[in-house]
Amino acid sequence: MSNTIVSVQNVSKSYQRGAQKIPVLEKISLSVPEGEFLTLMGPSGSGKTTLLNLIAGIDRPDTGSGSITVANTDLNQLNESALANWRSRHVGFIFQFYNLMPVLTAFENVELPLLLTKLPKSKRREHVRAALDMVGLGDRVKHYPNQLSGGQQQRVAIARAIITDPTIIVADEPTGDLDKDSAGEILTLLARLNSEFKKTIIMVTHDPRAAEKAHVVRHLDKGVLEDINHKK
Repeated sequence: MSNTIVSVQNVSKSYQRGAQKIPVLEKISLSVPEGEFLTLMGPSGSGKTTLLNLIAGIDRPDTGSGSITVANTDLNQLNESALANWRSRHVGFIFQFYNLMPVLTAFENVELPLLLTKLPKSKRREHVRAALDMVGLGDRVKHYPNQLSGGQQQRVAIARAIITDPTIIVADEPTGDLDKDSAGEILTLLARLNSEFKKTIIMVTHDPRAAEKAHVVRHLDKGVLEDINHKK
């Protein structure tokens, strides 16, 4: 039985809009084993990205509404500074629109997270080249984002996400801005990270084809997590 890497227990999340309180998630409980590839699906506004952000420590649940534990760390117990430090070490982020720095090369974009570590420059270069080779872009190290296709930019973003060897990878609509062929390549790469490198991946998507790569699909509807659906 795999160790549980993510444990969400009885968590709710709402936002304040003026005097009105808008509920987004209601008493969510979710357990993710180490090495799982989990997809969160649901209509727009169902709370998928909010749940992903809570797990990644980008956002916090409502006060007193439950607990989120990732890699044996209770995120509720961390202050903002400690939480930022925890994110940098444990979470690899992949976004729909890549979030690359346009003035930096592919190499420099991937290296960014390592600048916060104590790794010497020679080791940083080694790690970056290995990561770019792994995503099939070893020959694009000096290219800037505007010299790369959308699929290539997303692969740079994936290399950046894995460069620190994070505990979990969170992907928010990683194929949402890509054509069908590029999307397929990205999904194959994510599946490889999961199967070969045993990376735990939590992915938000609205695309059933993207969900096909996951082991487990969970559906959110109006802030409520539906019953588990094991795919394989």
